[in-house]
Amino acid sequence: MLKITSLSKSYDGIKKACDNINLEISGGDIYGFIGHNGAGKTTLLKSIAGIIDFDSGEVLIDGNSIKHNPLEAKKLIAYIPDNPNVYESLTGMQYLDFMADVFAVDIDKRKLLINKYATMFEISDVLNNPISSYSHGMKQKIVIMGALIHEPKLMLLDEPFVGLDPKASFLLKELFHDLCNKGAAIFFSTHVLEVAEKLCNKVAIIKQGKIVANGDTPTIVKDQSLESLFMELIKES
Repeated sequence: MLKITSLSKSYDGIKKACDNINLEISGGDIYGFIGHNGAGKTTLLKSIAGIIDFDSGEVLIDGNSIKHNPLEAKKLIAYIPDNPNVYESLTGMQYLDFMADVFAVDIDKRKLLINKYATMFEISDVLNNPISSYSHGMKQKIVIMGALIHEPKLMLLDEPFVGLDPKASFLLKELFHDLCNKGAAIFFSTHVLEVAEKLCNKVAIIKQGKIVANGDTPTIVKDQSLESLFMELIKES
């Protein structure tokens, strides 16, 4: 579903935010992406999504190059940043209709999905209110709904559980499993290592722009916790 080959990115031409990244994520994977602040997590996620350009390497999404065939690649993905920046002058429903229009989701299908997710996240009663009146958690929920509206094959999320209440976090994890059971793939960054260890079948750890560990979670963790492994790997060399 997602193949990253030799991806490198530098903002100043000297220090590499991402340094020769190679990762492969298959349909059905819930892949956790772990690293300290400034390690390169957001840079890689934005590069995959086509939000920023990268200096070298390739990103293929279901065989479509994000550099050379970006429209076809972007049709297959949803990207949720760490801060839910949305058009606050719109109502929740207007925002969801806008997202559905962008991805050419037909009227009947969008109504079905909006009703499903609004009921699930308990925000049906505020969909006609302006997003400016929403709490941070409600904005996060509406962004998640907008990302799910076209049933993406690949979801890219940057710290998706920040700002969500415990029930919404649980529901999002259940949605991850449901999407992956249907063949989609999830790639998300998180600082909550306990969540990554329990939720993800695969993990990757990035340090100073380089992947220092990746693979099946049980194989990577072995007889220690993911937190212990992470702390060991990020020690100053």
